[in-house]
Amino acid sequence: MSNKKRKNLSPVQQQYQDFAKAREPKIPIYKNCLKAFLVGGIICTIGQCLNWFFVTFFNFNEKTAGNPTVAVLIFISILLTGLGVYDHISQWAGAGTAVPVTGFANTIASAAIEHKSEGFVLGVGGNMFKIAGPVIVYGVFSAFVVAIVNVIIKWLGGM
Repeated sequence: MSNKKRKNLSPVQQQYQDFAKAREPKIPIYKNCLKAFLVGGIICTIGQCLNWFFVTFFNFNEKTAGNPTVAVLIFISILLTGLGVYDHISQWAGAGTAVPVTGFANTIASAAIEHKSEGFVLGVGGNMFKIAGPVIVYGVFSAFVVAIVNVIIKWLGGM
């Protein structure tokens, strides 16, 4: 709590704030960061191994192997979410599972599973896209802005 807010509290409220802060559990920040780093790194290593697999055995090049790699990672994430395994992994690892594309797939699949009792259209579809919608909109808008900036830079460079 900032000192400015603390000055507006009565002595009893300040005493309670001190009491609550003393009993607040300490968060093991370094341990949590290490777990997130390891699990996120493992997910990315699996993705790199899949990429290598598609390049080696299916004659993709480095550029085209990305699409099936992401598709397989999304499939694995959705499968583990459906089996209830991904939630346990993410509970332990924290942000390490949320950052890669697998975290987004988990979020969408979790929303679909949670609301399937409400029906496929309003339950599954509606709630899936409540979560995916903002991500898609901001992604498309960001791509649009970057494309405009790129065109302007190329136009100015050609002058």
